[in-house]
Amino acid sequence: MSKQKIVVLTGAGISAESGLRTFRDSDGLWEGYNVRDVATPGAWRRDRKLVLDFYNYRRKDVIAAQPNSAHKALAALEQHFDVKIVTQNIDDLHERAGSTHVLHLHGEIMKMRSEQDEHRLYPITGDINLGDLAADGAQFRPHVVWFEEPVPMIGHAIPLMYDADIFILIGTSLAVYPAAGLVDYVKEAVPKYVIDKRIPEVKRYKNVKPIEMAATEGMAELLKLLVG
Repeated sequence: MSKQKIVVLTGAGISAESGLRTFRDSDGLWEGYNVRDVATPGAWRRDRKLVLDFYNYRRKDVIAAQPNSAHKALAALEQHFDVKIVTQNIDDLHERAGSTHVLHLHGEIMKMRSEQDEHRLYPITGDINLGDLAADGAQFRPHVVWFEEPVPMIGHAIPLMYDADIFILIGTSLAVYPAAGLVDYVKEAVPKYVIDKRIPEVKRYKNVKPIEMAATEGMAELLKLLVG
């Protein structure tokens, strides 16, 4: 008998409990930086060094962070279900916790690519510096999707949503599109568990089961419900 399919959409809230600070659109700041200065194509054109320094700093934070119990609980669900994770996060904490099917909508901080070629990826654990060139002679940049850039993986995420038997939303305010629109592709009859300290606006969806807790507490609660 095939396992039920669980599809999970995660946001910054799940990594916050591992000490990774979250972006909040309300003040336009990200770890003290204005997003327009570090996370847009225009920023890259204006000041590549500032952008590289910002992501080098973030990469060090990710390496120092450890998966928390929410990440580990999602990995543990693979013993009982066919679990696919779609994450808005650029860290690798899901993988390090043991999850084996993770789709990164917004790229991965532990990878880099040529500024001219988005398809050939290279692992990176140190810094990317000005003058570090890819095989095509172009400057390396972080493999992340900046604001104002297209989200190539969204087309891969939509069929996963449509196939879900159970849907879990964790730690996202549903404020960033197109990621926020993925919930629209989950079938109406599918149970939708929403875990967040502040439940986002989900009233238009059917079969929503809110768990108003932080990710670690909420996943512990959900494990009891799904596995016993």
